[in-house]
Amino acid sequence: MKELDEYYRRPDKKFWQGRISSKESPDEYWHEQIILNPVDINSIEANSDIGLLGYACDEGVRRNNGRVGAVDGPNTIREQLAKLSWHSKKNVSDYGDVICHQNNMEISQNVFSDIVKKIIESGQLSIGMGGGHDLAYGHFCGIHKALKNKMKSKIGILNFDAHFDLRPPLKNTNSGTPFYQIIKEFKSNVEYLVIGLQKPSNPLSLYKIASELNVDFIPIEDCNTLNLDKTYKILDAFFEKCETIYISVDLDGFTSSQAPGVSAPGPFGFSIVFFKIIFEYILTTKKVIALDIVELNPAHDINSITAKLASQIIDFAVTKY
Repeated sequence: MKELDEYYRRPDKKFWQGRISSKESPDEYWHEQIILNPVDINSIEANSDIGLLGYACDEGVRRNNGRVGAVDGPNTIREQLAKLSWHSKKNVSDYGDVICHQNNMEISQNVFSDIVKKIIESGQLSIGMGGGHDLAYGHFCGIHKALKNKMKSKIGILNFDAHFDLRPPLKNTNSGTPFYQIIKEFKSNVEYLVIGLQKPSNPLSLYKIASELNVDFIPIEDCNTLNLDKTYKILDAFFEKCETIYISVDLDGFTSSQAPGVSAPGPFGFSIVFFKIIFEYILTTKKVIALDIVELNPAHDINSITAKLASQIIDFAVTKY
């Protein structure tokens, strides 16, 4: 990874601060448990069960005419994670951040994918922290690199999102194109399902593209606790097609009253209660090998409630893993 010097930032203890545990009950908080593991150019230490990797880049958001600020998402998530109580028996490493140099998002995605490949090859759950949703292309490429010689069936992508993110790239790729890129490039190796799709956020042309690419979705109207059996049925059919699962959580899928600090907020998103039920249902399959949380925009957050949501999604996944 020759670009590592320019496109990589080592993990920093200053973002992992919080309440100090007593001598009688040591290491009760995330900041006392986290392992800081700078990425080695040749290998990833296999001394953890879970690896966190930041994607400090919102160039894709800028290209997609969104409101920038997600570049600060990863460290903001760390600051909130640090304060949480620790309830896991797993080891978690922070591998630092991939950053964007001179707006060259494509190199950032490539560096991200190379590190993810090493995380997964070492047997760890890969957790990405964004950053724009263009992270997803780099994340999937890393997953595919790690698994391509082992795959017996498809990699399933479950995207909690208000958007398809299936826009064909025009001049450049951006935060709205990652799953179009993935499906076009990897075709028969991927199954894609969107949870929480909202009509106001997706023109008819994207529904047509989704149909042409055989992409299924659960509309926001069905994302409530009254329709859980219907949602479970769709997910069970999806699980049968996939050997492994990659979950992507775009925070703009939540209602903006619960997640205001995002790149593209919307008032009609799904609730935290619905998300947690479905998220746990997916985790119980034991097929999940990768997760990312994207589009946190701290500059537009209110009392850090979106950052706290992002951190507690990660905490929940780590506890259940």
